[in-house]
Amino acid sequence: MTHALFEKHKATLEAATKAIRSRGYWTPYPEMPSPKVYGETANDDGKAAVEACFGKEFELDQPGRLGTAGTEVSPYGVDMNVRYPVCDTAALIAAAEAAMPGWQKIGPAGRVGVCLEILERLNKRSFEIAHAVMLTTGQGWMMAFQAGGPHAQDRGLEAVAYAWDEQSRILPEAVWEKPQGKNPPLVMNKRFEIVGRGVALVIGCGTFPTWNTYPGVFAALATGNPVIIKPHSNAILPAAITVRIAREVLQDAGLDPNLISLAVVEKRAETQALATHPAVKSIDFTGSNVFGQWLLDNARQANVYAELAGVNNVVIESTDQYKAMLRNLAFTLALYSGQMCTTTQAILVPAGGIDTDQGHKSFDEVAADLGAAIDKFLGDINVATAVLGAIQSEATLARIAEAGEYGHIVLASRKLEHPEFPKAEVRTPVLLSCDATDEKSYMEERFGPISFVVKVADGASAIALSERIVKEHGALTAGLYSTKQDVIDAMTDASLRAGVALSINLTGGVFVNQSAAFSDYHGTGANPAANASYSDSAFVANRFRVIQRRWHAA
Repeated sequence: MTHALFEKHKATLEAATKAIRSRGYWTPYPEMPSPKVYGETANDDGKAAVEACFGKEFELDQPGRLGTAGTEVSPYGVDMNVRYPVCDTAALIAAAEAAMPGWQKIGPAGRVGVCLEILERLNKRSFEIAHAVMLTTGQGWMMAFQAGGPHAQDRGLEAVAYAWDEQSRILPEAVWEKPQGKNPPLVMNKRFEIVGRGVALVIGCGTFPTWNTYPGVFAALATGNPVIIKPHSNAILPAAITVRIAREVLQDAGLDPNLISLAVVEKRAETQALATHPAVKSIDFTGSNVFGQWLLDNARQANVYAELAGVNNVVIESTDQYKAMLRNLAFTLALYSGQMCTTTQAILVPAGGIDTDQGHKSFDEVAADLGAAIDKFLGDINVATAVLGAIQSEATLARIAEAGEYGHIVLASRKLEHPEFPKAEVRTPVLLSCDATDEKSYMEERFGPISFVVKVADGASAIALSERIVKEHGALTAGLYSTKQDVIDAMTDASLRAGVALSINLTGGVFVNQSAAFSDYHGTGANPAANASYSDSAFVANRFRVIQRRWHAA
């Protein structure tokens, strides 16, 4: 059955492997929620499936059941009240370890086939997952569908492709023959087994519970490891649906479903105990610097793949497409109310202003025009609510309210009334201006729709400051607008030294806070915001070991 699944999905795997080598555009999972692709009733069926969970216990047959819990509060004001099984984490770990030998036995092809089948079934349930993502995270519908569904599945498939690429290089067996002159040669039979390192713990984040989770889940599974997903307390439903689908696939394939389980853990100390358990050998984490650093410092028995907070920044030195630049930045700052690990926070502009195709623009004009571009873009309430989504966390609402303390308000945040969800917490971005010397204002992540136009001495100073920000505080993205090749070269060198992905002169339909699977390298592992790259072979290679055995040939 497992190798039959490999054959079933072989064409997809081959195309994915080709894609990670060519780095061009490719996806097997259509990103548009078209009824022609997913079925005429897919949207209604998915929404109904999610609503059927409300006020009930989510069925998930796992070992060590202790009771139920559920604390999700929808940013859209929807009363969900879903209860999830709480299981003894020691029982989940024991069950995961017991399932591991059978998972190893089917080999890389068997494991990859099962992973690809899981991804296919997840894709068929994209509308259900999207509604769950939207209601728990506050994402707008289109982002919830794309980022929560097909794009997350792309990232899972990307990890499977890297895992297969690494494991398929290892020969399963060999005959070793060493000449001995006039004497008969020494002949040995050798067998090489790929063995997973142990239980993988994937700690989900509240804003992207599938997109930031699937890479670790599928990298671990494909390389022979059982997985325990510990979701964020306010985004459990997308993870629970994922785990249930994966367990169904495993059961259908005649495998132990405890290869993947859901750990609903309410207390930080319990998460810490789980993360430091000797059986846990890898941890994938997206979230706060405080807990991420705690994992790096204390979970010494595991490899920790952490994506932490940073200060993403853009340098504006000059542009020959002023209006297009402003539109691009306005969308970047508004998308999902800035609740993305890749959203720009600091926009570095020379004190003397910039040269543009519309003449020279002063620092104050650049800041004011950007504020006006944001305001214009969000002028239509339907566009605004679709792009902004809703604010997930009370802490983010508090940061928006106090943002005026950190600089001059260029554009104040406004509360919008959502036409479909009257209780939704919708806020427009707040744009501030400050001087480069006001480092306490802009040199720490202020998660949410809060950004700064920072006055620097000149273009060279902006580039130097961008590099220092990344080195000291980390960043997942950096951007540059310039018409001068020497400036582009200088910023390129700075981004290489700092270890951050750089986007240059984005004015069209690509934005600095978007990352394409199979092509873009998300994370670099080269600055404090991410200790690993999530889009290369290194992300999977350390999750397995090769154990050999040998014997004399007859």
